[in-house]
Amino acid sequence: MSKKTFQPKRKKAQRKFGFRKRMSTAGGRAVLKARRLKGRKKLSY
Repeated sequence: MSKKTFQPKRKKAQRKFGFRKRMSTAGGRAVLKARRLKGRKKLSY
């Protein structure tokens, strides 16, 4: 049996999808804006 593909790592996720990473690009800020408008409880890692 093969292993699951998603092996969660907090640090790796924060580096790639974290709040500061999102804020560092215009596109990332757009993502946060969209999530705020949608009313997401969690904006990013």
